[in-house]
Amino acid sequence: MNRNKRIGLIAHDARKAALRDFVRAHAGKLKGHELVATGTTGRMIAEETGLAVRRFRSGPLGGDQQMGALIAEGGLDILIFFTDPMTTMPHDVDVKALVRLCTLYNVVLACNQASADFVLTSTHFDAPYERAVPDYDSYINREIS
Repeated sequence: MNRNKRIGLIAHDARKAALRDFVRAHAGKLKGHELVATGTTGRMIAEETGLAVRRFRSGPLGGDQQMGALIAEGGLDILIFFTDPMTTMPHDVDVKALVRLCTLYNVVLACNQASADFVLTSTHFDAPYERAVPDYDSYINREIS
């Protein structure tokens, strides 16, 4: 990871205001980084904070998959995803896929304000960081029995 991080921002409907408030509170820290967000969340953050945000589609309309593709292509360093644990999501499989991809590619994942606060205040946040990505070739090349 370079000093300037590529940060994904996603929030379920009930958590959008919390993510907006988090970004607003940390706008100075986030300003020098590349921000990417799903549709409504990205629009809200850009309008209310003045930060530049690259926007994908809304999560249920493919934005979650676009974010997943970005992770798989090595284009994201951190995903801040304020999830709503109290509401069933019709696109829950998409959410689980994002968590899986972050785990697979060793991408930093923060799912609530406390973990996001820790990420932004880490000594690694404003410095280059050598992220280890496991070698999965043995999974691809093994025979299926």
